[in-house]
Amino acid sequence: MKRFALFALVAVLALSLALSGCAPKPAPTTPTTPPATKYVSIATGGTAGVYFPLGGSLAEILNKSISGMTATAQSTGASVANVNMIGTKEVELALVQNDIAYYALSGTEMFEGKKVENLRGITTLYNETIQLVATESSGIKTISDLKGKSVAVGAPGSGTEANARQILEAFGMTYSDLGKTDYLSFADAANNLKDGHIDAAFVTAGTPTAAVLEMSKTNRVVIVPISGTQTDTLIANYPFYAKVTIPANTYEGQTAAVDTVAVRAMIVVGSEVSVDLVYDITKSLFTNLGDFGAAHARGRDLSLGSAQDGMPIPLHPGAEKFFSGN
Repeated sequence: MKRFALFALVAVLALSLALSGCAPKPAPTTPTTPPATKYVSIATGGTAGVYFPLGGSLAEILNKSISGMTATAQSTGASVANVNMIGTKEVELALVQNDIAYYALSGTEMFEGKKVENLRGITTLYNETIQLVATESSGIKTISDLKGKSVAVGAPGSGTEANARQILEAFGMTYSDLGKTDYLSFADAANNLKDGHIDAAFVTAGTPTAAVLEMSKTNRVVIVPISGTQTDTLIANYPFYAKVTIPANTYEGQTAAVDTVAVRAMIVVGSEVSVDLVYDITKSLFTNLGDFGAAHARGRDLSLGSAQDGMPIPLHPGAEKFFSGN
C-alpha cells in the first residue's frame, strides 16, 4: 500500500512538471525608453514689453504639451536682435515684428548684405502699435513738435528704432532734427520720461504696454497721433504698416481715441528645426490659446483665422503641415 501511494505521488509530480513545460512562457518585457529631451530657447524682448510674457507663456505651454520638452524664454533686445539669434542658431524660436522678418530674409534695410536665410514663419500674432508717448509738460502734440526735443527711439538694434526712423522719414524729418536722440528700451524710456530726462519716446508693442501703463498712472502723458497724409506715404514705402486706432482710456488720462500705425508681431523659427517638432510646437500653441491669452491681453488676438495675416516670409514646413491639416 505504501509503495502504491509513493508511486502515485511520483506520477502526479511527473505529470505536473510535464504540464508546466507545455505552458506558454511569458513574453520578455522591453524596457521603456524615455522620450528624447528637446531643448527650445525662445527669444522675446524687454521685460516691460509684450513679447516677454507671451514668450514665457509659450515656453510653459510647450513644456506641458510636448513629451521631453525643455523650453525656456529669455529677455533680449527684441526683433532685430532676435532675428540675428535665429541666424546664429543661438535660439530656436523668437518673437519679432513682421517688417523686420521681411528685411532679414530679403537682406534689405538694416540687414543689407546680412541676409538671415534660415528664417521661417510659424504664425503672426497681433498688431504691434507704434505709440509716441510724450510728457504733457513738453508741449508735444504732433510729430513736427519733436523738433529740438529729446526723444527715445528704441533700443539699439530693435524694431522700434526702425519704426521711429521710418516714421520720421515719412514726415520729412531725420534724427538730426531732434534735439537729442536716445536709444533706450521700453523700461528705460519710461523711467527717463518720469524723471524728465527726455520729452518723448517711441514704443512699438501691443496695447496696453506695461511700461506706458505704469507711467500713465503717475505722470501726465500724451499719446501723440501718427496720422495724416504722411501715413499714406509711410504705407506706400513700407507696406507692412497699417492704420490703427488706440481706443480711448487705454491709458490713464487718455480720454480720446488716438490714430496711429502698426506692424504685426509674429513667431519665427530656424529652418533647421525638424518638421515634426515645429508641427508639435504649432499644434501645442493653437490647442492652448486660452493659456496664451491669459499671459497678456494681446495674446487673445491670436486665432487660426488670423494666423497668417501679414505673414511676410515662407512658413516652416512643420507649421504648413499643421495649417493644412495633414
